[in-house]
Parts: sequence; structure tokens; C-alpha cells
Amino acid sequence: MNYHLTQIPHREQKPRSTGYTMVMDRGLSLRSVEDLIETSEPYIDIVKLGWTTSYLTRKLNEKLVRYKDAGIPCYLGGTLFEAFIVRDQFKDYQKIIDKFNLEYAEVSDGSVELDHDKKCEFISILSQQVTVLSEVGSKDAAKIIPPYKWIEQMQTELDAGAWKVIGEARESGNVGLFRESGEVRQGLVEEILTQIPSEKIIWEAPQKAQQVWFIKLCGTNVNLGNIAPNEVIPLETIRLGLRGDTFNHFLE
Repeated sequence: MNYHLTQIPHREQKPRSTGYTMVMDRGLSLRSVEDLIETSEPYIDIVKLGWTTSYLTRKLNEKLVRYKDAGIPCYLGGTLFEAFIVRDQFKDYQKIIDKFNLEYAEVSDGSVELDHDKKCEFISILSQQVTVLSEVGSKDAAKIIPPYKWIEQMQTELDAGAWKVIGEARESGNVGLFRESGEVRQGLVEEILTQIPSEKIIWEAPQKAQQVWFIKLCGTNVNLGNIAPNEVIPLETIRLGLRGDTFNHFLE
């Protein structure tokens, strides 16, 4: 840090086991990736190439190498996994993982109807190949999943071999964990946390108010995802009580 301040909450340092910041790359250029690494590498734990953007991204391999050389692992969005599954191309998906030397993969069913036992089977198979993140929740705003179902699915997916589970919110932050307005489904989150350890969950929270809510509830080192590249450092200031939203939260 550039100067010393007292009463700054303890922030886990990389490589972290908790306090993850997952950044969503929605099609950054190589130059933008280099700028992001220069400014924000210490605060980024993992990057997701959002939904199916990797299908269209130019110089995809070069981009992945840039991130890897900076010590930032990448994975392809869960919607891409679903696009392969719905076309009965699971083995082709596995080949893509190997082709691009990926160390992580996301298994989700937010856009397709997938039997949950089959989803857990995919998690189990992929966990023998890479580290798996599994996403729970629907991208359909009209589909409300009761808390017990969230808990049940998160636990069975962790048991199947998922490293962490992701709470669905989309890149907009208005489905799944959140109401259409972006307001947190507080009862849902609090009930999930009675059964699933916080460190095993990455909460998708693209909006600032959502990030503040989770930090106040779970602390500085809560796992947050779907963070825009230009919001990485602003998020870190919220984590440290150095932005108005949490300015007094960590002071003694």
C-alpha cells in the first residue's frame, strides 16, 4: 500500500482460500487485459470469460496466456458448458478444456433443464480433469427456487466434487439471489448460510449495493463474483472500509 492507515480489516493475501474476487471478462482486448493486470492483479483471484464470449473472442489463446502468466486462472462461462451439453457435445467440451490448458471449469444449468443427478455426474467427471465451480440458480427471473432447494443443490454439488458453488445473479444482478430491482433476497442468503459454509460459496454480486451488503453480512473476506474489470479496485476499497459505504463499519 502507498501509505499506512490503522484499523484496516485483515485482508487475506493471494493465494487466498477465501475472500475471492472473481472478475467477469466480457470480451476485453489483449491491451485491456494487460491494463487490467497492471492495475489490479493483486486483487483478482480468478477470471471468468462471460457466458459464451470465448466462442467469439479473437486471440483467445493469447488472452488466456496473458492471464496465466500473471498468475490469474481463467475459466469459460457456464453458459458455454450448457451450449455443449444441449448439443450432446460433452466430450468436445472436455477437449476444449485441454486444448486451452484450462485448470478450472464451470458447470451450470441456468439456461437449460438438466436433471440434477446428471449435473452432479458432469461435476464428478470434470473434477477428475480440472477444478470445478458449479453454479446454482436460474437465469429465468420468473423461476423462484425455494431456500431448501438451493441448500440441497449446493450441498450435493459440493459432495459431487465442486470446489466452490456459485450463487446465480447473472451479469446484471437481478435474478437468482436478487429481486428484479437488484435487492438481495435476504432470507434466502441467510438460510443458505445456516447450512453451507461461506467460504464454499462465491456470491455473484455485480452491483455495488450488493457487494456492500455481502461484506457487511459476511465480512471483508467474502467471496464475490461477476465483478466488472473497472470495479475491482473500487470493490477492494469497500472490503477495506475505505469507501463511504463501509467507512464506519470496521472502525473500533
